Amino acid sequence: MPFYEYRCGTCGHEFEAMQKINDAPLTGCPECGKESLVKLISAVGFHLKGSGWYETDFKGGKKSSENDASGKSAESKPHSCGSGNCPVC
Repeated sequence: MPFYEYRCGTCGHEFEAMQKINDAPLTGCPECGKESLVKLISAVGFHLKGSGWYETDFKGGKKSSENDASGKSAESKPHSCGSGNCPVC
């Protein structure tokens, strides 16, 4: 579940609340009790990095035409595992 940030328009109290996406926005301030909460817009709290679907499928990098039908690279490079069981081998 995502976290949402709120600020009270009356007392200025700020806090985060974990809610389901389809939950109604909170309205009552836990500090002063007034019904004047405003949901704030904030930056995303995560970043996708490293290898995986995001990097290989959506970034500019190597094109899939460089891979053969099995999905392995067309270039033959030595691998550290040597077992032949890993996806790179």
